[in-house]
Amino acid sequence: MKDKLAWCAGIKNGIILIDPNDNLASAYQRKAEEAMEAMHSVSSFDWKISTGYYSLYFSLYSVLMKIGIKSENHSCTIEIMQHLLTEYFTPEDCDLVETARRARVETQYYVTNTVSREFSGTLSKRVPRFFVTCKSVVDGLDEKQVHELRKNLMNLIDES
Repeated sequence: MKDKLAWCAGIKNGIILIDPNDNLASAYQRKAEEAMEAMHSVSSFDWKISTGYYSLYFSLYSVLMKIGIKSENHSCTIEIMQHLLTEYFTPEDCDLVETARRARVETQYYVTNTVSREFSGTLSKRVPRFFVTCKSVVDGLDEKQVHELRKNLMNLIDES
């Protein structure tokens, strides 16, 4: 919901505008690659889910750094994706990141078998594609587009 964006803008470590930063965007892309490599090298399904999620998250966060949006709340970061970045990400992309976030929480904080091995396999296939999508977004955004996205985010927050 768009009203969640306003909530996210009002909480500590929620959404704030910072200077766009290509260096941080690149650094988060490297973190995403490292997490993706770890995902492919571990055998534990729990760790595949955790590292897969973090690869998705760091990939997405690289886009936010390019735009100059800081959000230390993972749910808020996903809200930005769902409402501001719809030109770049499909609803399926958004669902993947949110499902992976929930699966990561479930496998990291609870002893459970409800997260399927199948989802771990899904992550292994889709994480590399998502990384490439995010890298393309970062590489393709120009200064004018960044300015428009920042303005649109503030409008979305104000509308909430």
